[in-house]
Amino acid sequence: MAKEFFERYSRLLSENLHRHDWTTTGLLKETLIQAWKEKRTVFIGGNGGSAGNANHWANDFLYPVSKKIGSGLRVYSLVANPAVLTCLANDEGYEHVLSAQLEVQAAPGDILIVLSGSGNSPNILAALKAARKLGMRSFAVVGFSGGEALKLADVAIHFQVSDMQVVEDFQVILGHLLMRSLGSSD
Repeated sequence: MAKEFFERYSRLLSENLHRHDWTTTGLLKETLIQAWKEKRTVFIGGNGGSAGNANHWANDFLYPVSKKIGSGLRVYSLVANPAVLTCLANDEGYEHVLSAQLEVQAAPGDILIVLSGSGNSPNILAALKAARKLGMRSFAVVGFSGGEALKLADVAIHFQVSDMQVVEDFQVILGHLLMRSLGSSD
């Protein structure tokens, strides 16, 4: 029985990867290359497992992307500092934990990448709205129906699958694809 479960899960992952249109991922790669050249900051955020993946992306874009100290992207995970997150959640409400950081740290031309299963989390939507207000370029990596993030992001990378763990798998795979392809552009 376990074997059948593993086969179904891996088939779902594999079939969706093969059917995905990678055009928007190419747009994200080109945007990241430009940000790298112009020393713009890339901000990444998410919730739950997507927050863990945001931290993973930030790690990979900072150092492993080039394997040279001081030559990676300027990248900041909006979910990496628990003191900031809990302060903002307590004082302003959880829906502001990402956008409030952007309001202080982001500049026009910076990049926002949000990772979300549903694309409907209030803090994700607030971050996308803040990005627009601040003149940032925004990308949403979403699953399920894509939610409101599809409308608010400048570019959406939409994996149309209704399984949160598979969506999170896609986030990790996408991060690794970007890191490896950026490293070859270096």
